[in-house]
Amino acid sequence: MTRNFRDVGTDMDTSLRAEAIPPFVVSDSESGSVVYPPGGSFGPRVQLQLQLVMLHIGSMTVKIDDVKHSVPPGHVALLLPGHQEHFTFDEKQETWHRWIDVTTEPLCEQAQQYFERLPTFIPLSNRMNQLTDLMLAVQKSDDSDIYGNVGAALGRSAILLFLTECIHMSTERRKHPAVMIAKEEIHQRYGESINLKMISSMTNNTPEHLIRLFRRDEGMTPTQYLWRYRLSQGLDLLRGTGLSIGEIADQVGFKTSYHFSRTIKLYTGRTPSEIRKESWRTL
Repeated sequence: MTRNFRDVGTDMDTSLRAEAIPPFVVSDSESGSVVYPPGGSFGPRVQLQLQLVMLHIGSMTVKIDDVKHSVPPGHVALLLPGHQEHFTFDEKQETWHRWIDVTTEPLCEQAQQYFERLPTFIPLSNRMNQLTDLMLAVQKSDDSDIYGNVGAALGRSAILLFLTECIHMSTERRKHPAVMIAKEEIHQRYGESINLKMISSMTNNTPEHLIRLFRRDEGMTPTQYLWRYRLSQGLDLLRGTGLSIGEIADQVGFKTSYHFSRTIKLYTGRTPSEIRKESWRTL
């Protein structure tokens, strides 16, 4: 089956969002990094496993079964087994990309069809970059037995991350680009002292216009979204770490532990200590 690139936002979105991710078993994975000189090429070859290719600098065109796909920098491509591929890289500058090879047991028909409906490439997220960094670091371990188990788990995580980001994007694409940009900035900088004016300037919109867009797409203002995101991150730290309430408040952008505790109580009806006790099953 030939894959044709389609934006995550076409008529395939509804089925992907409604359909559960099919099962697939990962036995191994390997990651690497390579820089091609200007005018470099690779292939033709037949893809043998699932592969993620993260393009950082330069440009890349991959011909898959006679269909050319031009992958922009800052994107990650998913390549599927059984297809013939030929890569050509930027004519004028070096091209740097990293990759993750994921070896699986033969994919069932349901999984093969599911993967074939995915877009060929999507924007490269910080999460995917961080996971690739981790894989490259762990791969340097001298203990091949330990890496084999960890590598398989990380490879599966990389594929699942790509799949969930496709599903997430299919929903987000219906929202205004300024809202998506603002949310990404909030997710990256929520622990800092940021405000509505700063957020709106990042999107090249006035605060008033960004508020209207957020109310339409998120049902709340950017400031409300910021504080709710701070709250959700604080709750995660309460439940999953031993940090003090004051330390958590500082990390997630609250000025005082009192403000953090009062907000937790307002939204959950419980104090931070009560939430922590429930999570830790302590008396």
